[in-house]
Amino acid sequence: MESIWWKQASFPSFPALEGDVKTDVLVIGGGITGLLCAWSLTQSGVDCLLAEADTLCSGVTGNTTAKITAQHRLVYHKLLNRFGPERTKLILSANLEAVGRYRSLCREMDCDFVSKPSYVYTLEDRQSIDDELRALYRLGYEASFVPELPLPFPTAGAVRFSNQAQFHPLKFLSRLARGLRICEHTPVLRLEGMEAVTPRGRIRAEQIIVATHFPFLNRHGAYFLKLYQHRSYVLALENAPDLGGMYVDDDSKGLSFRNTEDGLLLLGGGSHRTGGQGGNWDVLSTFAHLHYPAAREVCRWATQDCMSLDEVPYIGRYGRHTPRLYVASGFNKWGMTSAMVAAELLTDLVLERENEYAKAFRPHRSALRPQLAVNAFEATANLLSFSTKRCPHMGCALRWNKAEHTWDCPCHGSRFDEGGRLINNPAMHDAKL
Repeated sequence: MESIWWKQASFPSFPALEGDVKTDVLVIGGGITGLLCAWSLTQSGVDCLLAEADTLCSGVTGNTTAKITAQHRLVYHKLLNRFGPERTKLILSANLEAVGRYRSLCREMDCDFVSKPSYVYTLEDRQSIDDELRALYRLGYEASFVPELPLPFPTAGAVRFSNQAQFHPLKFLSRLARGLRICEHTPVLRLEGMEAVTPRGRIRAEQIIVATHFPFLNRHGAYFLKLYQHRSYVLALENAPDLGGMYVDDDSKGLSFRNTEDGLLLLGGGSHRTGGQGGNWDVLSTFAHLHYPAAREVCRWATQDCMSLDEVPYIGRYGRHTPRLYVASGFNKWGMTSAMVAAELLTDLVLERENEYAKAFRPHRSALRPQLAVNAFEATANLLSFSTKRCPHMGCALRWNKAEHTWDCPCHGSRFDEGGRLINNPAMHDAKL
């Protein structure tokens, strides 16, 4: 179940850490966020080392659908009501600048970058579309209403963002990785002050960025309460129509569509909370057979996303009292632009430069959101469940994922193969099954 990106790209390899080293900034995690942070810091003249537990982009990054857009479903009218116009405009502006940053960086790269409009549609809820358009007008962004879409089912219309983009993420990141100081197969087992302990050495750093998808340190930030994880599924189809843009249902259980430069249609959906029940690939296969009968599946894969309490990522200081330890997580299924926002913001924090977006994404904002109660209930219920199969992260009962043949944790999203080998964090060790 390898994504199409891995079939079309190769990465440079890097040695594992042997012995003790020092660096100004340690970046933990070799996905898109960690690589962008390491690249940005290196470009700013900072001595930076990236430590990856496995190989670069072997986690969630390699399984993205790679849509580069500031349009994160119909979210801005909700944020406007929740945070007010000043902070919401900062969030929108940060994401729009991230799209522009990719456009600038990709100009000299062969990474299938192409500008495309993005659309968020609803099946029946026209009111939410009107609310979003009014909110965007108030924020000074000119989105448009599109009444009909080239999708094989009726909708209530869509909100359109022009001049967004898509690309081949691994071609882009493989170029970025060249020239960086990287250690692969170097898991950070724990932090002792500002010293990272790995299996074959220690890394002493002045500052540390945790870019491990789900933050693995439980002592600070309470991310085990503020985050949960969500599974999504993708089919790559040939002989399917070119839809001319990127489309996603505002409903988290709906479908997404986008074509690749070599003519494949990426059909996404079947989503569910990790450890829960959902449609997975069955929903997508049924849809494709019904609406695109001439299409043929050439690839399928799944991905996992960290979801925050309020639909805004956590980017900034890891904890209230960790001035030299930083985090980036909770991207809510929009990892491309969020990773770029994180790289720019964290570089400024490391260099003690002012960044107007810091207050919009700071991790230590109010956690009093309805999702907090849901997360707490899931954790309590699964901690009390009778099961001998337990997650080594915090002891929650594991659930069998029959579609992917994995053991998944419904509390925090750690995943393990049939034999208990760790696939996804925040767990740091294999499960004893």
